[in-house]
Amino acid sequence: MTKIAIIEDDQVISQMYRMKFEADGFDVQLASDGERGVALVEAYTPDMILMDLQMPQMGGAEALAVIRKSQWGKDIPVIILTNLGEEEAPKEIRSLGIHSYIVKADLTPRQVVQRVKEALA
Repeated sequence: MTKIAIIEDDQVISQMYRMKFEADGFDVQLASDGERGVALVEAYTPDMILMDLQMPQMGGAEALAVIRKSQWGKDIPVIILTNLGEEEAPKEIRSLGIHSYIVKADLTPRQVVQRVKEALA
């Protein structure tokens, strides 16, 4: 079963994505901030990470930098899933090896699941 880590501080949004991905047969684990996200990725070793940028404790860009510096996280595909437009995103985000950048308001959860399936194919 394909494992997805969703690192998102908005519980309503993370639960909505969890339900959509689980309905499509994915195994999903959630983290509510960047610090928890780093710990989750290390323990869970997902096949794909969906990460918000604006979160408490540690933001998405900082969390991704930590993940990328590790042996266990350097090659996991990451999709940034945020409400920040790409021009507002931290400049270093592109250098951290993201697969794609999705603005939440632009796609339905079903379309996000489809994007993840395409990325994993």
